Amino acid sequence: MENTEKALKERIKELTCLYEVSSIIVNADFEEMDEALNAIAFSLKNGFQYPKHTEIAIETSLSAIETGNINKNINLTSEIRVFNKTNGAIIASLKNDKSSFLKEEKQLLDSVALKIGNLLERIEIQRNETSLKRQMERSDRLSILGEITAGISHELNTPLANILGFAELLKNDHSKDKHISEDLDKIIQNAIFSREVVKKLMFFACEMPQEMQKVNIVPSIKNAVTLLDASFKKAEVKYIVKIEEEKLFLRADTIQLTQIIFNLIINAIYFSPKDGLITIEAFQSKNEIIFKISDEGSGLAEESLEKIFQPFFTTKPTGDGSGLGLSVVHGIVASHDGSIMAENNPQKGATFTVRLPKT
Repeated sequence: MENTEKALKERIKELTCLYEVSSIIVNADFEEMDEALNAIAFSLKNGFQYPKHTEIAIETSLSAIETGNINKNINLTSEIRVFNKTNGAIIASLKNDKSSFLKEEKQLLDSVALKIGNLLERIEIQRNETSLKRQMERSDRLSILGEITAGISHELNTPLANILGFAELLKNDHSKDKHISEDLDKIIQNAIFSREVVKKLMFFACEMPQEMQKVNIVPSIKNAVTLLDASFKKAEVKYIVKIEEEKLFLRADTIQLTQIIFNLIINAIYFSPKDGLITIEAFQSKNEIIFKISDEGSGLAEESLEKIFQPFFTTKPTGDGSGLGLSVVHGIVASHDGSIMAENNPQKGATFTVRLPKT
């Protein structure tokens, strides 16, 4: 009779524990995972036969907590799986080497591990939804901005061409007057500069003509790296090229493809600290060529991640950049039916990922 009552009390404790864990998980906020896992661990500890002698450790990719020192000699372990992949574990240990676990306690541990796995899956889905929503909003904004930019570029092209043409005619007429000739040179130079800005805006708006052909991106990357070797040395920045295949073919405009590679590498060099490492990668999936540039700089602020591809937005000091380099890259990539994404690395720096279709 006594054993039956004891067993019944243990089952009640286990059921109470499962109820508490379920309540914690239902109300869990993924921004406060430490608190949620800590509450689960102490609830689980109380669900065991000897709570005072039991310690719980929960380890996941998001957080890790312990209720106390884990005894490696006497412990139970249950894997935490997220989308059928191991994502951590729950460990229960006993301080007293003479004690032992009940069979039901392993089942309790497995049940809680399953619930935590479900929680982590829910969090992953929420994060993916939030990320996708932000990408769609950003894409919409850039699309609208591209339409406006295309209109402005077309409107500016004609007056700029007229300014340049008439200035050159006037220079021929006043070639003997040094002061007038110098002033006209300034007008011509500024008109040429403005025309280049308009050209870059048209790249962003996907309005530049293209000569699409089958291109192997590998030589383009290696040539760009070779040409920029002096820039790497001047900035005292190291680089590594990770390309396992010699041929990665896609349909692209060769000149514009080179612009993508050059602009992203130059951008990475600018933001890299001395002795920093830039990683240049290229590989393929079934339908795409993926090109990645990673640096070890200070990374991007949240506001910068939202606006990084907009024309004239720059995080460089005044005079160091026009804010058109990355917007040009975005325009070229978009005109090739590809995508580009900027994100911060887990440790330091940022990564730009370009995906271009093979055909």
